Amino acid sequence: MKTTLILAAVAALSLPMTANAERSGEELYNTKCGICHAAGVAGAPKLGNAEEWAPRAAKGVDGLLASAKSGINAMPPMGTCMDCSDTEMTAAIQYMLDASK
Repeated sequence: MKTTLILAAVAALSLPMTANAERSGEELYNTKCGICHAAGVAGAPKLGNAEEWAPRAAKGVDGLLASAKSGINAMPPMGTCMDCSDTEMTAAIQYMLDASK
């Protein structure tokens, strides 16, 4: 019984305290991307402007993800989201594309 309790305690302590929940595209836009994309800072395509987003949309989400990860023009690598996963970056890109059709 004691051994079982000790093993259960060790297992519980080995688990992370909280799971890292992925952030939504909208959440990332509002906290990271919107800093530049809301006003078009340094040539960033503005959210909602279909004309500015059309040539970028032609690259596809994977192409835009590659550009966002490596940086493009005045946008540094990963934009302002150094802690974003690829899934989160993709969600943010898709959010901006959807809002700019």
